Amino acid sequence: MNTSNKPKLWHCYTARSLRALWAMEEMGIDYDLEVLAFPPRVFQREFLDVNVLGTVPYFVDGDIDMTESSAIGLYLVERYQRYDFGLKSTDKEYADYLNWLFHSDATLTFPQTLVLRYSQLEPVERRQPQIVEDYYKWFLARLKRLNTHVADREFLCDGRFTIADIAIAYALYLGDGLGLSQFYEPQVLDYFKRMTARPAFQKIEAIGKDKSLFSPTPYPFENVPDLFG
Repeated sequence: MNTSNKPKLWHCYTARSLRALWAMEEMGIDYDLEVLAFPPRVFQREFLDVNVLGTVPYFVDGDIDMTESSAIGLYLVERYQRYDFGLKSTDKEYADYLNWLFHSDATLTFPQTLVLRYSQLEPVERRQPQIVEDYYKWFLARLKRLNTHVADREFLCDGRFTIADIAIAYALYLGDGLGLSQFYEPQVLDYFKRMTARPAFQKIEAIGKDKSLFSPTPYPFENVPDLFG
């Protein structure tokens, strides 16, 4: 239980908790923040007493606790009635809004986590170049929907910035840290730059960098001329 009147977030530099931090900053929500070294279950074992998964984000607001970054953004919109950053179920593009929120993890960051794990997180003797190659191509192939969608849009939904943009922009940010942005289509790269140029993102992106013991680094990927046809 959180005894503070403010929501609290546990965060690591460059981790998915950045989505929740970015969302609160955009909404002007007053929050408490605890910054950890990544992965906290390794470097700060006592964190397991707070979150048994040992993962970030970990978020509490009164009696509730959450561990899923895109869900936290949705919660903030609904709980604090911040529909200036989200859509209502009666809005025309509501289904698309939800789809992008879930697409951000189920389709995009899923393959990235495998690339990250088997190129950098595992001990050298356990790294798997074949998995890295397979799943960076998987990620790039799964950008096809975004490639088309942002060809003539500034934002993903309703002609305005929402938490769906935060969710997707984070996946592009993680890809950039891994060295994959060199393969982004021009319209996706432009979209990524627009989103990460926002003042709220610029304010919070480097939080935790000074105590970070790990952050993604570019991998020597080869050119991918054809992504699954």
